[in-house]
Amino acid sequence: MAEKQIHEQSIEELYAEANEHTINVGDVKIHAKRMGGKFRNLKWLSNLVWIVFFIGPYLRLGDRQAILLDIPERQFHIFNLTLLPQDLWMLSFVLLFFAILLAVVTALAGRIWCGFFCFQTVWTDVFTWIEDKFEGSPAKRRKLDKAKWDMPKIMIRAKKYSVWLLISILTGISFVAWFTDAYDLWVDLFTLNASSTAYITVFLFIGGTMFLAGFLREQTCFWLCPYARIQAVMIDDTSIVPSYDVPRGEKRGRLLKGKPASEDQGDCVDCNQCVAVCPTGVDIRGGQQEGCIMCGLCIDACDAVMEKINKPIGLIKYASWDGIMGKEEKPLHKRPRVWVYTAILLISIIGVVTGLSGMESLELKVLHARQPLFVVQSDGTIQNHYTLKVLNKMNEDMKVSISANDDDFKGLTMIGADKEIVAAHGTVTAVTIFVKVPRKNLTEKSQPIVFNVEGKDGQGKLYQSKRESVFIGPKR
Repeated sequence: MAEKQIHEQSIEELYAEANEHTINVGDVKIHAKRMGGKFRNLKWLSNLVWIVFFIGPYLRLGDRQAILLDIPERQFHIFNLTLLPQDLWMLSFVLLFFAILLAVVTALAGRIWCGFFCFQTVWTDVFTWIEDKFEGSPAKRRKLDKAKWDMPKIMIRAKKYSVWLLISILTGISFVAWFTDAYDLWVDLFTLNASSTAYITVFLFIGGTMFLAGFLREQTCFWLCPYARIQAVMIDDTSIVPSYDVPRGEKRGRLLKGKPASEDQGDCVDCNQCVAVCPTGVDIRGGQQEGCIMCGLCIDACDAVMEKINKPIGLIKYASWDGIMGKEEKPLHKRPRVWVYTAILLISIIGVVTGLSGMESLELKVLHARQPLFVVQSDGTIQNHYTLKVLNKMNEDMKVSISANDDDFKGLTMIGADKEIVAAHGTVTAVTIFVKVPRKNLTEKSQPIVFNVEGKDGQGKLYQSKRESVFIGPKR
């Protein structure tokens, strides 16, 4: 039904409606007109990405949450992968990848993130859709804003705010659920056994969601979002963005009933529908502006009007400024920024892949004591002191045994490794080891020695890790 709004209105009705819309400069509340179209449908589909935010914490893997960012225990569980603080160097590559990916997308196609995927845009779109259902068309909403607070207005607003509040509560709880067991969280919240941190975070998200998506809305994009400020330097005349076809549209002129258009009049009939549907109140005909989130809704509105007056669609379309002005467009491989962005993306991907491929479920680090470097025993053996740190990334404790390569050290004995030790899961277990070698069996002042730890999980799968250190003795 929404898609038929413009088609069912006469051109006179569109002009009358256009007088109600003004360009957003931050002093008025924007009540955008909602209508259907391909970009509106695409916007709804892209919004579905955020369903993962709500249902992700409830996926299970065995006896635990499939994705759990356990900050108190300093463990990030992502399905079968467990990341500990020692692995978070890979996070810098992940953040670098997404930051550069955002820059690439912006340079090529503008603020796609803002228009279709940004959480502020998505939540605001849902909140304004709810507002439209309870309060009606933009004209009715503006009239309601100015009306006195009588019982009908209080009832309408109470219903709307109740739905907003419900979504805000679900948003806050869903966020916290990524950091603790989701099912336990619901029980703890309603039995008042949750931590103060959980309650504070939920209430902050409730307030933030209500304020940013319900009340501040497009002003967040104008005044709080830094991305809107820097986008101007990230796009150029070759970027494919929503653009008004100036040569075709100008000179603008309204259609008068029973009178033909003048010869110098362009296709733009100055109906202002592109402004009416814009969630930030931008007039795309004025060129690129920081308020434009490039959602393409103005394209839907303009195409509907063009079809109504029997003009070709595409007066507003996704195109580069060079293309609009008839200039030759540079291919991607001739744009220096594309090569720079691609190189950085590859570096970040290589970093993450290298880190993941080199990860071990059982890791070993060996620290050689510095003072003293060695001790000469009364029986003539040379003793070195080591601290072995066993990192168990599994979800269960594991018994491990410690050994060393005794092939190069005849008569090697180890003190502290005669029994298996329990490596606690998700943490580092330190073990003190003394290694003794007869002095006559040492060939060098410093010789490499390789320590090995190995253990089996509950299913009998073998895990092991090796680390090289040095065995130091007196000069030969």
